[in-house]
Amino acid sequence: MLCLRHAESENVTAGAAGALPSARLTAKGRLQAAGAARLLIGEGVTRIYAGTAVRARQTADIMARTLGVEVVALRDLAEVHVGRAEGAVDPATRARTAAVLRSWIVDADLGEAVADGEDGHAVTARIVTALTSIAAGHAGGTVAVVGHVASLTTGLSALCGLGRQVWGAPLPHAVPFAVEYDGRSWQCLSWPSPAAAHGVTGAAGS
Repeated sequence: MLCLRHAESENVTAGAAGALPSARLTAKGRLQAAGAARLLIGEGVTRIYAGTAVRARQTADIMARTLGVEVVALRDLAEVHVGRAEGAVDPATRARTAAVLRSWIVDADLGEAVADGEDGHAVTARIVTALTSIAAGHAGGTVAVVGHVASLTTGLSALCGLGRQVWGAPLPHAVPFAVEYDGRSWQCLSWPSPAAAHGVTGAAGS
């Protein structure tokens, strides 16, 4: 399985928090998605799974045109929903979001939430369910999964036991990395360099 965060989108450049499903890719993001597709040529990708947000679907669709594969949208791959704080751009919301994500990823304390949004138990459960289902359906094959920085990091941290290893290294846009499942356990074989990251460490909705 090759996972990646969607390409740069309008909510990222605006610094807005939350799932924001209607945010679209920027011009730069469209170029990033095309670049991700070129990286995967020859990798044997047979299908692309993506969250239902516009930015995730646009990233996957651009990649699919190059790779000649089908895109399947899964609601469980969505970004973390932050309830009434959706779309907020104030420093206090961003600080709270970072603190909640740190509690999930570093401290494995999944009970925290931003405003009246999802807690870590809900986010982890749906990402784990989605990735396990995808892996089970493609044993021995290669698929790409387009997700979001906060939810994907939270889910993979739980599956692969990443924790502090990835805190401070937010996923850069549209950079594929390998994740393996052998039917019993998961391994995150690599994590993209933080030098390539965009945005603020720990900010959900990017």
